[in-house]
Amino acid sequence: MFTSIDPATGTPGPSYRELTGDEIETKLTRAQDAFQEWRVTDYATRTALLERIAEQFDANTRRLAEIATREMGKTLKSAIAEVEKCAAGFRHYAQEGPAMLVPSPVQGGTATWHPMGPVLAVMPWNFPYWQVVRFLAPTIMAGNVGLLKHASNVQGVAAAIEEMVIAAGAPVGLFQNLPIKSDKVAALIADDRIVAVTLTGSEGAGMKVAEAAGRALKKVVLELGGSDPFIVMPSADLDLAAKTAVAARIQNTGQSCICAKRMIVHADVYDAFLEKFSAGMKAVVAGDPMDAATDMGPLSSDAQLQTVLDQLQMFREAGAKLLFGGEPLPGKGAYLSAGILVDVPADHAVAQEEVFGPVAMLFKADDIDAAIALANAVPFGLGSSVWTNDPAERARFERDIEAGMIAVNAMLASTPGAPFGGIKRSGHGRELGPYGLHEFMNLKTVIG
Repeated sequence: MFTSIDPATGTPGPSYRELTGDEIETKLTRAQDAFQEWRVTDYATRTALLERIAEQFDANTRRLAEIATREMGKTLKSAIAEVEKCAAGFRHYAQEGPAMLVPSPVQGGTATWHPMGPVLAVMPWNFPYWQVVRFLAPTIMAGNVGLLKHASNVQGVAAAIEEMVIAAGAPVGLFQNLPIKSDKVAALIADDRIVAVTLTGSEGAGMKVAEAAGRALKKVVLELGGSDPFIVMPSADLDLAAKTAVAARIQNTGQSCICAKRMIVHADVYDAFLEKFSAGMKAVVAGDPMDAATDMGPLSSDAQLQTVLDQLQMFREAGAKLLFGGEPLPGKGAYLSAGILVDVPADHAVAQEEVFGPVAMLFKADDIDAAIALANAVPFGLGSSVWTNDPAERARFERDIEAGMIAVNAMLASTPGAPFGGIKRSGHGRELGPYGLHEFMNLKTVIG
């Protein structure tokens, strides 16, 4: 059984039964049958379904958002924004998808795109709707079908997504939720009816899924952890940079792979930035995620709270200083105050940590070379944000930052039309945009 626990109160919510082996088998067969029909549908049929799914998300925005808030603690206003983003994601592929699949001329013939089959998605709890839609919308447009193994603490969200797809009139088996535990994933990947797998999650989970996919010689896309740098240079608008840094660090209570986690600030503006950034972080209101005045809800669980507290102790033991924050809040719930770490030894193992909570690391860099070296001195390479109004500096950052994405004078965010993904230990492959659509398609060359 899976039982939801409201991290804001510790109150148990609904329980969900795990699938039996026979039920998993039935769903796999149903997926294979659905693919044989869906693969030959025309683009108009696919885009019409995507539009109808978007309408279902629109019609149920508040209810869907409340499920996510109760299951993993994000503020209701951010959960509503996430559901609205999902509707936009479905509409993006409905409107732009057909153009992404137009055959292109190659020497002696044509390159064409074709669906591959049932795709398994293993998804996390931090953006429980959007992470799924990033896979599902292009899957439907491609002519594939999807199966979802969602995180154990957001089974209500997983069931709700399936409900929306069914209510939109999707063929039976086009998208199915699999309430199963992680120990069932390897067997699913090995099954001949699954043609590919996509995972968003931890490094450990990514390695296990990649290993299983490798043994089965199946395509895999991995979006793993990140410890994104947020670099501030002297030419930057410090007020805007500091304000954005706060938003980028506390987004989703710091539980986002593309949260800015390491603030790397040029020595000339370090003190001024620290003053502004500290004021912003101290002003963050943590509390009831259902309250519109709340900036930040609880962490996703008591276990996640303890993980962050253990990390902060490691930082202290390594010589880092917690300026303020990083403390559990009194009362019920997995709450942690926003905080800032300074004097983190860049050559110590703790500097390699991804802190999945609302505590920022602050580093000082003497020049652009030092800033880039610090930015790249971690095994991750997902996103980054750089703040400069110097064109030469911008060019250096764009060329030399080791990441799959970079935002200039802005907070990094995912959008339906732009490729999303990283390098190094942040994974490989891309989601969203035409690249996400093509990841699980057969590029077939037709000669003649």
